[in-house]
Amino acid sequence: MKKLVTAVLMLLLVPTLSFASEENGIDTGVTAWMITSTALVLLMIPGLAMFYGGLVRSKNVLGTMMHSFAAMGVMSVLWVAVGYSMSFGENILGGWIGWNWDYFFLKGIDTTIMEEGVPEYVFSMFQGKFAL
Repeated sequence: MKKLVTAVLMLLLVPTLSFASEENGIDTGVTAWMITSTALVLLMIPGLAMFYGGLVRSKNVLGTMMHSFAAMGVMSVLWVAVGYSMSFGENILGGWIGWNWDYFFLKGIDTTIMEEGVPEYVFSMFQGKFAL
């Protein structure tokens, strides 16, 4: 029982100790989790395609699945073109939308480290928003 209590206390204290350090470097745990969650989101596309394929007649399954994959390709191009700039640019129109011409087609992305501890180029490469 004593070992169990010690193990539980260690599990509760380890996250608080990791947040106590005040480094401006890359947080490898946050970056690894962002990459993992992005991979999980990308695995959702085939699952969604199979789900939609199960809702239609058998002769339309391939066409329905290809619609999901084509939409993924279109959205990737749109994210690179204007999505990152709209998501992480300065607020305009009362905060309804953001825009920064420096991020248009990802041209202003560099190797600076964001407040979350994630390098900006990794942040844009994996198309993820991150919030603590």
